[in-house]
Amino acid sequence: MRNIFLSFFTILLMSSCLIAQDSYLNAKAEDSLKVYQNNDFYEVQYFEEPDTKQKPKNVIVFIGDGMGVSHVFASLTANKGELYLKNFKHIGFQTTASATNYITDSAAAGTALSTGTKTYDAAVGVNTDTIALENIRVKLEEKGLATGVVSTSAITHATPAAFVAHQPYRYMYEAIAADFLKTNIDLFIGGGYDHFTKREDGRNLVDELKDKGYQIVTKTKDLDKVKSGKLAALVANEHTPTVLDGRGNMLETATETAIRVLSNDNDGFFVMIEASQIDWGGHANSTPYIVSETLDLDKAVGKALAFAAQNKETLIIVTADHETGGMAVTGGNLQTGKVEAQYVWGNHTALMVPVFAFGPGADKFTGIYDNTDIPKKILELIEQ
Repeated sequence: MRNIFLSFFTILLMSSCLIAQDSYLNAKAEDSLKVYQNNDFYEVQYFEEPDTKQKPKNVIVFIGDGMGVSHVFASLTANKGELYLKNFKHIGFQTTASATNYITDSAAAGTALSTGTKTYDAAVGVNTDTIALENIRVKLEEKGLATGVVSTSAITHATPAAFVAHQPYRYMYEAIAADFLKTNIDLFIGGGYDHFTKREDGRNLVDELKDKGYQIVTKTKDLDKVKSGKLAALVANEHTPTVLDGRGNMLETATETAIRVLSNDNDGFFVMIEASQIDWGGHANSTPYIVSETLDLDKAVGKALAFAAQNKETLIIVTADHETGGMAVTGGNLQTGKVEAQYVWGNHTALMVPVFAFGPGADKFTGIYDNTDIPKKILELIEQ
């Protein structure tokens, strides 16, 4: 682990002004926010699962950042006992510790999920010696698949960055944005416009993306217009708003857009779709925040399920990078959609997190295993 600590202190000084973007880490919920009464119910459709013994052509990985079993069950309660996640019959658990800590951060966990290698907390796409690691997205791209990344945070944030960038410190947002220009990624949708345009080095990466043939979209409502080609959608200056603050159906629309655009590739596609702000609700110990964001993820999963059930060649994986908050469901009502929770603290925990799988290859994701096994399992399925 040479030079890590020296690099940390140097980068910390360089990047301290950027950490304000993650002010949610210090958010605290009032006692009234331990209870959530849902009033926005939705019907869930059930789909016939394709043959799980077949080889997948496409892979869709959803990451609910900070989403543990309690977050899922609270959301199930809030929607009167129904979630699209109930379509998933193959369920397992993954352990999440980083190379340096029993309790991981999102960057190390994202790197484990993208590369199959554990690293130190705050590392993005590099190992414990800060050497770049090839990730599952690139490996599948080399096999001819179209690839993409979607997030409700800035696209430069830890989890999406782990599938694209290689930086020693997660808060190096401008360097992470520049790493997007070094890839052949077909599509990315999220926030973070300012990291591509308002930069200390004076570069306008949006113009550079245009020169590389990307269509640029800055409003969620314009995503429906994109049918094919390379797409860089930066729909917020930093992070997108919360569901409770009016984000609307951004994640559903982004999911449908990613599937529509990437499925034009006859060789198949891989996309990672992150619901970032479940984690932030956990940091705030806010039941309404957690549940509304988890339900938002579930609706996006529903869009993927509709495609996969018809396509029959698509593996869907829904998991998390870690659990946040130590959430315990302490009360609720399945008839009214009311749920109450208490929390251990306002940070990540070491708990195992669930893995839901649907479609060809889904049977490979049952049991208990490490987060580093997930990209390895995906690659083995594609290569079989």
